[in-house]
Amino acid sequence: MKKLTFGALMILTVTATASAAMAQDVAAGKSSFNKCLACHAIGEGAKNKVGPELNGLNGRKSGTAPDYNYSDANKNSGITWDEATFKEYIKDPKAKIPGTKMAFAGIKNENEINNLWTYVSQFDKDGKIKQ
Repeated sequence: MKKLTFGALMILTVTATASAAMAQDVAAGKSSFNKCLACHAIGEGAKNKVGPELNGLNGRKSGTAPDYNYSDANKNSGITWDEATFKEYIKDPKAKIPGTKMAFAGIKNENEINNLWTYVSQFDKDGKIKQ
């Protein structure tokens, strides 16, 4: 019985720790997104700015946010956004998509990139946080 109780406590502890770490990653990602706010919006009611709104980015084809005037480079990149592609892109946008209008030097810190992806990828196409 002690082994069963100990095992259950371990599972609860690991689950609680993982949840806390995820929340921390989202919070850190939201903070990092402040670098993006001048050009991009995300969340309910997000509208295109200098750059497109980023709702539902995970799985979206590059150059397809409604009512945004993309560069030909973005429209013709053939990219479908996912975690790996975003992480490579955000390090050096102009290297990933030569000819992009995005005038951002990039983020080099891996932890910050991971946190930013955690934050951005939580929003569905309507700007609601996925459950």
